[in-house]
Amino acid sequence: MPHILIQSEPFDPLAEQADLWGGDPRVGAVVTFIGLMRDFNADTSVTAMTLEHYPGMTEKALSAIVTEAMTRWDLIDVRILHRVGRLTPGDPIVMVGVSSQHRGDAFRACEFLIDHLKTRAPFWKKESTPEGERWVEARATDDQAANRWRLAPGDSGDA
Repeated sequence: MPHILIQSEPFDPLAEQADLWGGDPRVGAVVTFIGLMRDFNADTSVTAMTLEHYPGMTEKALSAIVTEAMTRWDLIDVRILHRVGRLTPGDPIVMVGVSSQHRGDAFRACEFLIDHLKTRAPFWKKESTPEGERWVEARATDDQAANRWRLAPGDSGDA
């Protein structure tokens, strides 16, 4: 059963990963991605970041992405946790986790999920820098990563 949670509280990535597996004997692979707050971005240092989202819409967008992944690959479970509010360097921002019987499905699905989360989920980031605060613009590289997952007619879903 997929688990999607948007929260301001910190989360423990190792505990979340253990819950994703849950001792289920069908699970042959667990793949997780943990995104961390960096202390830099492009051209300057970053001392903090504030993440905002549109409640209800964000969960709906993430649910659609999870549903798409679960139809493309043979997955047992999916877990997405995303922080909102003020974060400082080193804080976990996001965790995407996938369990499957086979590593190939788990790796591809996890990468698909984070690529699409970055482009389709309504999150906004404001960085605090020595020069002041600034909103983070969307990146062309994130769009390129998500676009590579487009299915061609008869495609199996492997990118």
